Amino acid sequence: MLSFEDADTEETVTCLQMTVYHPSQQQSGIFKSIRFCNKEKFPSIEVVRFGRNSNVCRYIFQDKQVSRVQFALQPFKQFNSSVLSFEIKNMSKKTSLMVDNQELGYLNKMDLPYKCMLRFGEYQLLLEKEDGESVESFETQFILSPRPLLQENNWPTQSPIPEDGGYSSYFTHRTYPTEMDENEL
Repeated sequence: MLSFEDADTEETVTCLQMTVYHPSQQQSGIFKSIRFCNKEKFPSIEVVRFGRNSNVCRYIFQDKQVSRVQFALQPFKQFNSSVLSFEIKNMSKKTSLMVDNQELGYLNKMDLPYKCMLRFGEYQLLLEKEDGESVESFETQFILSPRPLLQENNWPTQSPIPEDGGYSSYFTHRTYPTEMDENEL
């Protein structure tokens, strides 16, 4: 039996909390395969995919309007940093992904801010990162919002992203995403 002094120190784990909303979430069961409020732990080498293909994606949206693989989150460590960060990559050929006011086209990726609004179609996801000490693993946690997140958090309201395209170039005035080959993730 280990004494208290000899026990390993437990590191805190970075947690990515995702609050989700869709206007038909109550009637359609879009989020029925997502376990809300429970934290799920992943090794930091894992790429977490979101979409409707249950063979490829960890988090499934039960909606034919969602791409088979909509987007992916990959943890990484910035130079001179001791905490995990995340990058987000749009995997949909049909629908742009909005991260705050930055539009990501197919295979575009960017570093995820500590707190941001993610939008595609009629989906709204508020992502908030809580730093931890461990670089070996991270956690995700989902919360279901009863109200639209854009209004609840005083984000600028905009039209949903069309299923067959994206916003005009008006919204792409900040930093530019990195274009990459699909085999890099």
